Amino acid sequence: MIAAAEHEHPPIPEIKCIGVVGAGQMGAGIAQVAAQSGFDVQMLDVNQERLDAALAHIKRGFSRLVQRDALSEADAAHALERIQTGLDYAIFHDCELVVEAASENEQLKRKIFESVVAAVKPDALIATNTSSISVTRLAAATDRPERFIGMHFMNPVPRMQLIEIIRGIATQEDTYQAIKQVAEKMGKVSVTAEDFPAFIVNRILLPMVNEAVYTLLEGVGNVESIDTAMKLGANHPMGPLELADFIGLDTCLAIMQVLYEGLNDSKYRPCPLLAKYVEAGWLGRKTKRGFYDYRGEVPVPTR
Repeated sequence: MIAAAEHEHPPIPEIKCIGVVGAGQMGAGIAQVAAQSGFDVQMLDVNQERLDAALAHIKRGFSRLVQRDALSEADAAHALERIQTGLDYAIFHDCELVVEAASENEQLKRKIFESVVAAVKPDALIATNTSSISVTRLAAATDRPERFIGMHFMNPVPRMQLIEIIRGIATQEDTYQAIKQVAEKMGKVSVTAEDFPAFIVNRILLPMVNEAVYTLLEGVGNVESIDTAMKLGANHPMGPLELADFIGLDTCLAIMQVLYEGLNDSKYRPCPLLAKYVEAGWLGRKTKRGFYDYRGEVPVPTR
């Protein structure tokens, strides 16, 4: 019965053009890697200034690669030419794959998928870059759950090798194989994660970050001592509070809430201090203040 159902859908098209929803840090990174890998890219955002900033960021990324002899000037120029931007979902009409990379907010993502499915062809694939939300639930908000999949890139996308691939309950095998091939063409290593809250990386990483905030709240150590202890004591390249600022404290809180509600286990309860920072609008690097203050030349701990 399953095999027969799969034949009701047109075959997976060859993926040549990738649409990206969102021109933030993740969206820009995905667009850069896709273009560098030979895909045409259509990047959408609701704000032209963010699109312009994303293109400038991508251009700087290519320039750094050229300076390190990791990319030729000609290849960098061609990759940049492959990226087009727009404010209207109609730009996705010819895309065989659209990757959503918006904020970690389920209602926002659902609205985005309504617009995406109205713009793309019937055989197009849709992927979400969600770091924690149920892929099955998001897929159910579209007209093609069998062609929907989780494609969780790591931040910063150009430098991080991993992509978590998450199948929803309806995701078909040909969709999964097509996305694995896209990841491989991008030069990434993919791992398959089951559709449980926060998947693999964030299921392990974010509780550590949350525990570091509890350690700060309880006065076990200050910001500097906690980060130094984990960098030198556990050989982490970045302390957990520094990492939280890099990820975005609002994103950290959203992932912990998904874990807490999805797994119904008190060990995932978000730290009240993390919530307080988010309420203050101190979200980390993107707002210049979080566990560190980034408004000066050197980051200064805020506690």
